[in-house]
Amino acid sequence: MADRKTLKIGLIGTGFMGQAHALGYATAEKVFDMPYGLSLHRVADVTEEAAARAAHRYGFAGWTTDWRDLLADPEIDVIDITAPNALHKEMALAAIAAGKHVYCEKPLAPLSADAREMAQAAKAASVVTQVGFNYLCNPMMTLAKQMIEAGELGEIRSYRGIHAEDYMTDASAPHSFRTDPVGGGVLADLGSHALATAEYLLGPITGVMGDCVTAINSRPRRDGSPAPVEIDDVSRAFLRFDNGASGSIEANWIATGRKMQHDFEVHGSKGALIFSQERFNELHFYSTEEAPGRRGFRKIEAGPEHDPYGMFCVAPGHQLGFNDLKAIEIAGYVGAIGGQHPEPFGFDAGTRIQMLVETILASSAAAAWKTI
Repeated sequence: MADRKTLKIGLIGTGFMGQAHALGYATAEKVFDMPYGLSLHRVADVTEEAAARAAHRYGFAGWTTDWRDLLADPEIDVIDITAPNALHKEMALAAIAAGKHVYCEKPLAPLSADAREMAQAAKAASVVTQVGFNYLCNPMMTLAKQMIEAGELGEIRSYRGIHAEDYMTDASAPHSFRTDPVGGGVLADLGSHALATAEYLLGPITGVMGDCVTAINSRPRRDGSPAPVEIDDVSRAFLRFDNGASGSIEANWIATGRKMQHDFEVHGSKGALIFSQERFNELHFYSTEEAPGRRGFRKIEAGPEHDPYGMFCVAPGHQLGFNDLKAIEIAGYVGAIGGQHPEPFGFDAGTRIQMLVETILASSAAAAWKTI
């Protein structure tokens, strides 16, 4: 649509997720027919080198070393926050006060009270929000949800989820925002994905029993002196769902050898589903309706029949990638800004996940079940 309005983006942060967002915008602009065009207007980072490099590499029209410059820019429509977790609240509230739509990476805030304040501010200002949970945008995730809701698995009885990586395995790695209490720990960082997936597939969690463990008790500061670590490195929780099912999740960032294990199993009276993010273009389905002696998990491979895969590739089995999921997330967010549908995963949803995280942490501390 040649006459459509263009949304101008101001991106804060140029690290791993900043790059994913920048590439996601470029892909979404080319792949989807959105109500707005997208323009990468300005990018902010703490150093001139990082900000200028990102502007040149990703095609931003300008850059700055002060994120507040983006809020003062009247041309910018959307503030995109990929800064460290502890900075999300200040940046988001300032962006909302400036009348900008806000797209924030997860976790929304280290504390659910802060997340709730952010959600309430966004609602009062009538700005559209998004929290970065792009794994939920996988067409195979959508298919799993559709199969569960259609009754293909029968009565859902149990669930197992895990998000495990190994980027914090080295005990000599320096103390950082991830290991600072305001960073949130592994349950907020990775467990938030596991919890979001569990509720996306099975609905509300109503009870939790947590076990949160600090495995590496000290890490070196930049000057070499030891810094005590109090956040969780491995967290697990038993879950009870509103639909009567029970289950568990695990968050682990010291899982040696694991690079991207965001997996789930759903078991029902008539069938089961198995999914692994390490092969996220596949979903495995077991059905009791198959004849005895012929039963087994069969692979369903992603293809054009699984919207919006076909927007990226006309051939099945050729596979989507991580940044494609971010592009799908961005397209959904832009559609919400355009009034085509509600927020796909706004600040209210992000607050819900942080509340679950805090309840699991409280359950672990009390060694007792907690009701949601």
